[in-house]
Amino acid sequence: MNTPQARQRALLILQVQAGQLTATAAARQLGLSRKSYYQWENRALAALMTSLETQSPGRPPKAADPEKEQLRQQVTRLQAQVTELEQVLELRQIRQQLRTSDAKKKDSRSCIPSSSKPASPKPPLASAGDASASARA
Repeated sequence: MNTPQARQRALLILQVQAGQLTATAAARQLGLSRKSYYQWENRALAALMTSLETQSPGRPPKAADPEKEQLRQQVTRLQAQVTELEQVLELRQIRQQLRTSDAKKKDSRSCIPSSSKPASPKPPLASAGDASASARA
């Protein structure tokens, strides 16, 4: 607020602070009581001190655009979902590889070549002479 009335108040407060004018004379020029003048002076000096406090360097942060902030949050959520789904897919692929590997091992155990199988005892073939021997008995 930089109105002519505000400038006049500031100028009179600075003149009183510099000793060029009394508080009573400044109050009279502003049309205030001396008590009201001192209230204005205290507020003005407090505002001056606040404005001179150390501030962080650089530009003040801009007010966040609500739509941009909402989109940023959505992107973050979607990135987390993509990461989770990639991990699930990787686990499924590993599980499928393990199942395929186990199935191959089972097949290789059940399909042992005949040359490596132990020979099962076969009953002897009956010959013509054996048939007559068993008939005699």
